[in-house]
Amino acid sequence: MKAALLSALALPLLVAAAPAPVTPAELSATVQEIASDPYQGRAPGTPGEAKTIAYLVGRLKALGLKPAGPGGQWTQAVPMIHDVAGKPSSLALTVGGTDLAPVVGTDIAPGTTRATDRVQIADAPLVFVGYGVSAPERGWDDFKGVDLHGKIAVFLVNDPDFEAQPGDGAYGKFGGKAMTYYGRWTYKYEEAARRGAIGALIVHEDGPAGYGWNVAGNSVGGTYALPAAAGHPQPVAMQSWIARPFAEKLFRAAGLDLATLKQQARQADFHPIALKGAALSIDMPVKSDRIESHNVLAQIPGTEHPQETVMFGAHWDAYGVGAADAQGRTIRPGANDDGLGVAGVLALAKAFKAGPAPQRTLVFGLWTAEERGLLGSEYYAQNPVFPVAKTVGVLTIDILQTAGPARDVVLIGAGQDSLDHDLADVAQGQGRTITPDSKPERGLFYRADHFSLAKRGVPTLLMMGAGGGADLVAGGRAAGDKWVTDYTAHCYHQTCDTWSADWDLRGAAQDVNLLYALGRRLAWSREWPSWNADSEFKALREKTAAERR
Repeated sequence: MKAALLSALALPLLVAAAPAPVTPAELSATVQEIASDPYQGRAPGTPGEAKTIAYLVGRLKALGLKPAGPGGQWTQAVPMIHDVAGKPSSLALTVGGTDLAPVVGTDIAPGTTRATDRVQIADAPLVFVGYGVSAPERGWDDFKGVDLHGKIAVFLVNDPDFEAQPGDGAYGKFGGKAMTYYGRWTYKYEEAARRGAIGALIVHEDGPAGYGWNVAGNSVGGTYALPAAAGHPQPVAMQSWIARPFAEKLFRAAGLDLATLKQQARQADFHPIALKGAALSIDMPVKSDRIESHNVLAQIPGTEHPQETVMFGAHWDAYGVGAADAQGRTIRPGANDDGLGVAGVLALAKAFKAGPAPQRTLVFGLWTAEERGLLGSEYYAQNPVFPVAKTVGVLTIDILQTAGPARDVVLIGAGQDSLDHDLADVAQGQGRTITPDSKPERGLFYRADHFSLAKRGVPTLLMMGAGGGADLVAGGRAAGDKWVTDYTAHCYHQTCDTWSADWDLRGAAQDVNLLYALGRRLAWSREWPSWNADSEFKALREKTAAERR
C-alpha cells in the first residue's frame, strides 16, 4: 500500500521530468539503413523481408530487450496468400453488347485475394449499391435485401455523409466529412463477399478516397490477404478500383448519371440499381502463393503489473520492387512510410531500456503487411500474445514529417478516447498544442495498424505526420501544408520515398519524444485510458471491464 502511494505521488514528477532521449540523428541512421537498396523495398515474403527481420531482431537483441512472440520467439509467423494478377487474356465491360474497353492501369486495376491461379468471370451483371453501407446502429442499409450472388457490386468510396447537405438523409449520420470504417475500401470488399458478390468495383475519386489514382491504380507487388477463417466467406473473385472518368462513361452508357446517383445514395430510402445491360467478363491469370511473413515482437517486462501492457507499433513493410519510374528506379523503399516509424519504435525501445524498469510491460510491435491491408497487426489481434483486455493502449507511428520542428502536433482521430488529453498534457511540456486532423474525410484513423486493436476495444493513439500540415516553426501552417501536399502527391508509395541527408528530423524527434513521455505516464500508473461516450469502440471495451479490475 505504501509503495503504491509513493508511486502515485511520484508519477506527476516522473512525467514532468521526462527527458527527450530520442534524437534526429538516430532516427536518420536507422532509416538510411533499412531504406537502402539491399532491403529491396521490404516487401513481405521476399529476400528483402528476411534481411529486414534479421536487422530488427539484431537491433532489439543488442538493446537488451526480451522476445515477445509466441513461445518466447522474436517473431510471430503470419500466414498469407500472395496473389500477383497477370495481364488479362480478355477483359470486357459491355453495355448493351458494346464493349467500353477498359484499360488496365488507366481505367481499372483488377486483382484478387483468393488462392487461385485464374480469375474467370463471364457476363456478370453489375449492380450499383451506393456507398454499400449496412449500419443498423445508424439506421442505414444500402442493400435493402438485394441478391448479389454472381453479380458485380459497384460502390462509391467513403461514407454517405461525406458530401451530404442539410436535407439529405445521411446528413450527420456518419460524422460529417470524417470517414468512418464504413467508408474504407476494405469494408466494402468484405461486405460484397459477405453478400455473395462475385466481384466488386469501387469508383475512385481523389477527395473521398484521400489519395490519387496513382495510388489506387498501383498494383505493384500484387495483393496479400490472410487466409479466410473457417466459417467466413471467401473474398470476391475480383476486386478493383475504377477511375471516375471511366465510371461516368459506364453509367452514361447504361442510361444513368453518376452525379445524380451519388445524390440518391445519400438518402436512407436508396435502393440498389441494376446497370441495365451492363456486364463484366474477365479471364486473368494469377500467380498465387502461400507465404509466411513475420511480425517482430519485443518486450520490457513490467515489475509490478507484468500482465498489463503498453504497446508501441509501426509497420516494417514497404512496396518492394516494381516497374521502373521515369528515372529507371524500381525499388519503392518506404523511407518515411514507414521507415521513420520503425526508427521511432527502435528509438523508444532504446530509451525505455536505458531507464528504470516499468511497472507495466512495454511491448514493441513491428508489423508486416500494413500496406496490404493491416494484415500483420490484424493477425496479431486475432492471435494476441498478450491479453487484449489488459492492453492499456496502443501508440502507433506511421509517417513523420521531415520539415523541422513544429509548434503543434497533428492528432489523427481526435475525439475518440482519453489518450487525446494525455497527449495534450505531454505536448504542453514541449510548449506545443494539439491540432485535429484537418482532413478527417481521408479516414486515416482507420488506415494504420493501431486500428486492428482499436476495433477490438483497445484505446489507441496514432502519430502520423501526413495527417495534416503542422504549424512549422519555419514557415507556419502554410509550410506544413506544403510538405504534406508534396509528399502525398509525389512520393507516397512511390520510388522517391527515399532517405535524404537533407531531412530536418527535429520535428519527427519531437513527436517520438511525445510518445516516450506518454508511455512513461501509462507504464508507471494504474490509469486505464477510455473511449469517449460517442465512440463506436466504447461498447467493445466495456465488455471486458471486469478483467481490468
